[in-house]
Amino acid sequence: MKKTKLVQRNQVLFLFTLPILIMYCVFFIVPLLMGMKNSFTDWSGTSADYNFIGVQNYIKIFQDERFRNALVFNFKYTFLLTVATVVISLIVAVVLNQKIKARGFFRSIYFLPAILSLVTVGLIWNELFYRMIPAIGEATGWGLFQSSWLGSPKLAMYAILIVNLWQGCATPIVLLIAGLQSVPVDLYEAASIDGATAWEKFKCITIPYLIPVLNMVIVTCVKGGLTTFDYIKAMTDGGPMQSTESVGILIYNHAMQEGKFGYSVAESMILFVIIALVSIVTMRMSNSRKVGD
Repeated sequence: MKKTKLVQRNQVLFLFTLPILIMYCVFFIVPLLMGMKNSFTDWSGTSADYNFIGVQNYIKIFQDERFRNALVFNFKYTFLLTVATVVISLIVAVVLNQKIKARGFFRSIYFLPAILSLVTVGLIWNELFYRMIPAIGEATGWGLFQSSWLGSPKLAMYAILIVNLWQGCATPIVLLIAGLQSVPVDLYEAASIDGATAWEKFKCITIPYLIPVLNMVIVTCVKGGLTTFDYIKAMTDGGPMQSTESVGILIYNHAMQEGKFGYSVAESMILFVIIALVSIVTMRMSNSRKVGD
């Protein structure tokens, strides 16, 4: 009797999850398999005719210096984005978790950039980097601000990074504030009685309790950095001199401008594998330390 009820319950659960499984297969598994197939062809994206060329696309990609440069840019950008996001978000979250004046106002202000559309953000910051910042540099004589950052191969990446941080830190801050508020107050009180300093409390109590949230933030930043496309497309389109050309921009250009859909799909497959491997390594490293370890 119990076994029959268990089977019936499992059948009901399966029926509830079946639509999700079907959608997952239709919108993820099927496109992934089709992409894998197309990556072994010379498909142009518009013609119904194509030829299977084996692993030639992959061989060309690994020999392509432009792809290697784009991949280096992705890793550099991802590292800077992840470190800066964690540090800035953690500092802001700790400050806003304190009893300060106008705390509610500041908690509302920092989230405003997150609700703006990418087009609006691009227009605002393009105006700042192309006109206002050079004007300030000329007025003050500060050499770093006298030229447009978006027009400099050395500074363009940092300009995009600033915009990404300005808009992208809002959600990590919210998560970290929620994590800070979940830390038991009794632990801080006990640590104070034992004579612990503010830094010792932060290092030994706050950080361990925030590890699950930090794991989520890190993995999200890594994925976002490796797949970065929208900010670059809106601000530099991979320039100047391909200095901000990410793998995403390169894939787009090969597919939409050069008609190399088979080649671009192969690049996408390589990027997919890289993201999966890096995400797995990041999650394992992040989960290696837990509260109470």
